[in-house]
Amino acid sequence: MRWLTGIAVLLAPLWASERDGAVTSEVCGRCHRSIQEAWKASSHAQAMESRLFQDALEMAEADLGAGARKQCLGCHSPIAGQSGDLALVKKVSWEGVTCDFCHSVQEVTTNGPNPKAVLAFNGIKTGPLKEAVSEYHGTAYSEVHTQSLICATCHEYKNSLGFPVLTTYSEWKAGKYAKEGRQCQSCHMSRVAGTVVDPKIKRTTAGVNLHEMRGSHSLEQLNSALKATLNAVHSGDELKVTVDVSNAAAGHSLPTGSPLRQLVVEVRADGYGGEHLREERVYRRKVADQQGTEIGQEDLAFMKAAKVLSDTRLGPGEKRSEVFNFKMPGNSQVQVTAKFSYYYSPMARTESQKRITFLTLNRLVR
Repeated sequence: MRWLTGIAVLLAPLWASERDGAVTSEVCGRCHRSIQEAWKASSHAQAMESRLFQDALEMAEADLGAGARKQCLGCHSPIAGQSGDLALVKKVSWEGVTCDFCHSVQEVTTNGPNPKAVLAFNGIKTGPLKEAVSEYHGTAYSEVHTQSLICATCHEYKNSLGFPVLTTYSEWKAGKYAKEGRQCQSCHMSRVAGTVVDPKIKRTTAGVNLHEMRGSHSLEQLNSALKATLNAVHSGDELKVTVDVSNAAAGHSLPTGSPLRQLVVEVRADGYGGEHLREERVYRRKVADQQGTEIGQEDLAFMKAAKVLSDTRLGPGEKRSEVFNFKMPGNSQVQVTAKFSYYYSPMARTESQKRITFLTLNRLVR
């Protein structure tokens, strides 16, 4: 009991400080320890501090001026965006999509060009558990926390030209998962065994939603979403390779999000006689400005994209057969390899700032 009293004494002034804005995740972590630790490993937690984002933010300000900063921070540091702390003076502004942002959402409005979260920093934490109670802050069940709509505040975006740059939410809404009532949280925040509150403070049995929020940075998530098989036939001097791919589990396109994200299938045919051949297929959405010039830089895509040049992504549930034909001597054994990579290069460089190879298939053809 003394320990609990000590926690209450520590937290009381911190929660009272919410009158001046959001509190940091450390405050939440004093009681919700396992949730905070999982969240710290998430892309949400790293959204602001990511070196890749910092470089892209610097590039955006150089290309488009100071106004670009507010636009970027609106999702990468929504607390800073809403509070006006664009200089990132407060520690909580460096926490990306932090606890007190999501759990201060009262509703999400859709009457503007983009979905918008309505926040209240009033010491009452909103969430998806109807039975939640706390001695240290108020609690309120929030239906929007059980819906994909809460994700739309950052994963659906139209720029000032009215062009839909981010369409993850609308992709889900048009697909079968929405019709079946399966929300984003069912894949990205599934319920797992765990404690909502540190057992030293209170014992809970409800389980917890996984706050790592796995997505394109997760090998497990990528391998769950995409399924593929590899077949090859050698006839005369022709080698025919067929790769069957399917978006088996994602409720949105693969890849989704920024137009700079790509899914690359690289097929190699290495003959035992010294032949080395290679082809690839790229799944992506190419966008252009108002003049029709392709955009290959993320900040420009967000601000200046006006039309889609092509979209080769895999839609929810879509299956596709990719055929590769190689000239290969008929008397040569061939090692065929299909490698699947998630590729993200927001800064228009020739090298990738992020490449994850998540699946490799092999077949020896005699």
